[in-house]
Amino acid sequence: MRRFLTPSDIGNLSQALKEAAEVKKNPYAHQHLGKNKTAVLIFFNSSLRTRLSTQKAATNLGMNVIILDINKDGWQLETETGVIMDGDKPEHIREAVPVIGQYCDIIGVRSFARFENKEEDYSEKILNQFIELSGRPVISMESATRHPLQAFADLVTIEEHRSVQRPKVVLTWAPHPKALPQAVPNSFVEWMKVADVDLTVTHPKGYELAPEFMDGVHVEYDQKKAFEGADFIYAKSWASFSEYGKVLSTDRSWTVDEEKMALTNKAKFMHCLPVRRNMVVTDGVIESPDSIVVQEAANRVVSAQTVLKRMLESL
Repeated sequence: MRRFLTPSDIGNLSQALKEAAEVKKNPYAHQHLGKNKTAVLIFFNSSLRTRLSTQKAATNLGMNVIILDINKDGWQLETETGVIMDGDKPEHIREAVPVIGQYCDIIGVRSFARFENKEEDYSEKILNQFIELSGRPVISMESATRHPLQAFADLVTIEEHRSVQRPKVVLTWAPHPKALPQAVPNSFVEWMKVADVDLTVTHPKGYELAPEFMDGVHVEYDQKKAFEGADFIYAKSWASFSEYGKVLSTDRSWTVDEEKMALTNKAKFMHCLPVRRNMVVTDGVIESPDSIVVQEAANRVVSAQTVLKRMLESL
């Protein structure tokens, strides 16, 4: 396993879920795999759960871990080719990445969408240069278009809490004061499409996700109708794709509240965190017994460790 970006990279999903359950049951069973191996986790953007969970997962496997926050600990990197480097970026990514590869066995990269250019963001220029130039297996710890470690953890969480064979899973847009990337909803849709669930996506018009993710997915523009009979509600804010990076609405009528949750089949509430209370979700919903956001966050260790384990086994 040389990279982790999409569900296809992990192969058979049922087998991956079984492996994740084994990892969770006995997290220290495979420390021999990571002995004398090093993971470098590189952050172009801030992180709490991703940084801590991936570091914990690597440590559980016996690995050495190096954290590099590019904005605080390293040189600013030039990512364009053909430029005259006479500005504030003293190092080019095409030298930096091969050097980083000399110091480790596996690389994790976190680099968000910049919302300056849709085509550039969706080309995954930074992540793909790590894949191309590092000579090491690369894990996406959230890129401009995807967050696969989160989506895998989401699926593990749904598997643990499902009460019916094929649960109805609803991804709902929620209001937010800032423009947020589409990476989490993109990956959530991508993973749920290949999982054994009945997926519905609900959002105001203008918030349609990229067509390559939404092919074949049921979209319901009436949020309350979408919630009817749902087993899982996954709330997430994202900026417009068609009017790229723009906040088209902060309509609080889309906030997930107790009234809407009452329309569901006693649904579990999910969110990747951090979450803005009483914008995205009310206090009453996120603090209810049906909120599984903490369990979901805990499973970030499980998803990261399962992926790292497979990468170590392939070295």
